[in-house]
Amino acid sequence: MKFNNLVGVGVMALALSLGAAATTSNQAAGPLSQQGIATIQKQVRHELNMLPYVNVFDDMSFSVDENGVVTLNGEVTRPVLKSDAANVVKRIEGVSRVENQIEVLPVSFFDDGLRVRLYRAIYRGPLARYSLGVQKPIRIIVENGHVKLVGVVDSEFDKNIAGIRANSVPGIFSVRNDLKVVKG
Repeated sequence: MKFNNLVGVGVMALALSLGAAATTSNQAAGPLSQQGIATIQKQVRHELNMLPYVNVFDDMSFSVDENGVVTLNGEVTRPVLKSDAANVVKRIEGVSRVENQIEVLPVSFFDDGLRVRLYRAIYRGPLARYSLGVQKPIRIIVENGHVKLVGVVDSEFDKNIAGIRANSVPGIFSVRNDLKVVKG
């Protein structure tokens, strides 16, 4: 009987020590170097891009500070994306804490209809080349009839065309064009 208790105590002590080691492995010993921050940024970007339910109507961004704290921002259409994003990021080596400030957009059949019409208006015609690939560079965020365009385009002309095409969709209250022009 004493042998069983001793084995049980030994197993419990081993489990506790492994748990403590796992919780401290994600905590940085001190401030991260620029290279350490860049490595975490690269891994966070990869993990967010690999989330299965992200679409053109979701926008997530992040920042990493020198203490390994990752702050997630943006808007998503599905609540599971908010929690999945935090879960995959907190497993990255060097991340000490995740501050999840991602907003879940309200469920609205009206907004869903606008999203479909906006997608068709923006990703046809002169901007059709942006529809190629899995990760669309122009993100369409719709909240209560208000539209925000975020992402990147190749030229000021493309940015203006996207804004004009979004404004042409009936039923929209406002359009904010936050597209960034990135050459190359």
